Amino acid sequence: MSATTSTKARVTTATLREMKSAGNPIVMVTAYDAPSARLAEEAGVDSILVGDSLGMVVLGHDSTLPVTLDDMLRHTAAVVRGTSRALIVADMPFLSFQISPEEAVRNAGRFLAEAGATAVKLEGGISIAPTVERIVAAGIPVMGHIGLTPQSVNVFGGFKVQGRETDSAIALVQDALALEAAGAFAIVLELVPAELAAIVSEEVSIPTIGIGAGGGCDGQVQVFHDLLGLGTFKPKHAKRYADVGDAIRSAIGAYTAEVRSGAFPAEENLTHLDAEVIGELEVALPLTPGEDE
Repeated sequence: MSATTSTKARVTTATLREMKSAGNPIVMVTAYDAPSARLAEEAGVDSILVGDSLGMVVLGHDSTLPVTLDDMLRHTAAVVRGTSRALIVADMPFLSFQISPEEAVRNAGRFLAEAGATAVKLEGGISIAPTVERIVAAGIPVMGHIGLTPQSVNVFGGFKVQGRETDSAIALVQDALALEAAGAFAIVLELVPAELAAIVSEEVSIPTIGIGAGGGCDGQVQVFHDLLGLGTFKPKHAKRYADVGDAIRSAIGAYTAEVRSGAFPAEENLTHLDAEVIGELEVALPLTPGEDE
């Protein structure tokens, strides 16, 4: 039985490399809690990314920048507890790896030691390659992330496709090669033209995981909430496979109506005391206020 179908052994970074070599597409989902992760794993995904996008998807922020290391550790641990097979990759949030390589190694190690993740993901290319090399040297697998890197949204001037021009396209390929040389086991390509993503995927020997980067990547990653229609924003790169949000809204609406009408809770939702206990309570309890003694 292969690692991707076993219910006992987790998918590893080596598994993903083998999948690229065999031409088997890698399926990754971004999830943030134990129930979502469990459902994604039961559906057969190979890997789960605990993204700092939880700041926008779960915590209500307008960017990933307010997400803290403690936020990420807490949600990563929840995802790990909800799974047994998928490879769990955790995003390192803003300023958790940029200050110094030493601090980056220390923070990356916490995801493995405290939260149970298998790997961490860092945004950036050539500029962070030395940090990636230090983390990998410490025995911590690293996934890279280039193209649109949301932690740099203020530099980019918004959430825009990257690598459209020749110079920026060449720079992106160089970023990918630098991450591979630094020891990254895979690279996320976000909002990159499909042709460029295919070129990068050919240039590097490690897997590429696309989000808004076309089918030329070795795998795809999408956000749990986008797939299921749980959010208010529908990105161009995402496909909605269900409208679970509508089902949830309808269910809670029905509950609300039944509470207000008195239909819930019904008899089948109740438990009752024995008559003997009721009699003993009537004797033991004091009279209600205002009742004559």
